[in-house]
Amino acid sequence: MSTSPLNISSCDLEDDASTGRSLYRKLTWRLAPFLGLCFFAAFLDRVNVGIAKLQMLDSLGFSETVYGLGAGLFFVGYILFEVPSNLILEKVGARFWIARIMVTWGVLSGLTMFVKTPGQFYLVRFLLGVAEAGFLPGALLYLTYWFPDARRGRIVALFMVGLPLSSLIGAPLSGWILSVFDGVHGLRGWQWLFAMEAMPSVLLGVLVYIFLPKTHQGARFLTAAELTRLKRDIGIDREEKKEHRLAQALANPKVWVVGYLDLCVLLCFYSISFWMPTMLRDAGAKSAIEIGALMAIPNGLAVVMVLLTGISSDRFRERRWHVAVPLLCSAFGLIASAFFPGSVAAIVILLSMANAGAAAAMPVIWALPSTFLRGTAAAAGIAFACSIANLGGFASTYFLGWLKDRTHSVGAGVITFGICLLLGCVLALAMPKRVVNR
Repeated sequence: MSTSPLNISSCDLEDDASTGRSLYRKLTWRLAPFLGLCFFAAFLDRVNVGIAKLQMLDSLGFSETVYGLGAGLFFVGYILFEVPSNLILEKVGARFWIARIMVTWGVLSGLTMFVKTPGQFYLVRFLLGVAEAGFLPGALLYLTYWFPDARRGRIVALFMVGLPLSSLIGAPLSGWILSVFDGVHGLRGWQWLFAMEAMPSVLLGVLVYIFLPKTHQGARFLTAAELTRLKRDIGIDREEKKEHRLAQALANPKVWVVGYLDLCVLLCFYSISFWMPTMLRDAGAKSAIEIGALMAIPNGLAVVMVLLTGISSDRFRERRWHVAVPLLCSAFGLIASAFFPGSVAAIVILLSMANAGAAAAMPVIWALPSTFLRGTAAAAGIAFACSIANLGGFASTYFLGWLKDRTHSVGAGVITFGICLLLGCVLALAMPKRVVNR
């Protein structure tokens, strides 16, 4: 008789563990790959201008400064509308708002094929940033509704693997389109590139509205026991955090640190995405197909590292060193690449190291805000951190374009960005261990 409670308790624990495994397996496969595919399309439409540039500048008579400013104006629109977009998402629902974002940016990306003047290029890039604002913080916020803090690193990694995949697959694809479709029906290859790569975003936007569950109650693929377990896990997380008002979130130093850390990541990513094709061409790689293939190498390594670091960070319940060490590797790769401007092999190896480090840090960085924010503050805080981060996108496009026109090199720029990453290492280690290592 005395063993009965113990036996019942053991059975209950086994059932609960089995329910948890089933629940998070279902959620992972249902949400992460699909949202990762959406991120793939978003980033492809954002950075394919780097490959298009190989034809576009000569075709339209644009200078490197015009290109850099136009590429950078995307981030101005993105920054201005990031926080409002995420607050709207919280009010109208993630499914509808993410679908709207994707369809709008797909249409605008396609319209880039018609630009003829610098003013038109500036306008369409700015509007593309306005349209896409809110996607990344919105998707990150949406994932907090379904996964507790302890599982956040690996799920954000699975989602964010879409970023390096977009360049791993997209760069060779873009180079192929640029070469094969050049002159078809009187259009240049860069025009076909924008037209063809915009289509997946529009299609995925429609599928988001059909596919994503709006609320827990709409997740009909979960059993009653799994739904109960999910509500309990998310509820425990929320009880452990204090409620924050909007103003408190924006004034929180940890939000600013997260924004700066991701700014470092984006300085590296966009330097490589927007300028590596030019660096490779200047070093001796001539054809668009060859350059696209070489661009796939750093992104293949990044895909592996983003998954490994996200899983490792959750397994060891450690965040700070999982950010600092990758950023250190990234800083070294960027700085060293400036000293080998004439070597294709050195550029590929060193920028592969830089890209992999930035990719590895990224999912861990974005697992941090949910450890200290909740509710409206979480929506605004994540979006505000994204806004800070995207200043790095503007800097890595306009500044490097301006520098290239005046010095015929981007070396001083990537060294400066490498130093910024070293500061990011220090800030990551300064984060409070007891808060972020949840």
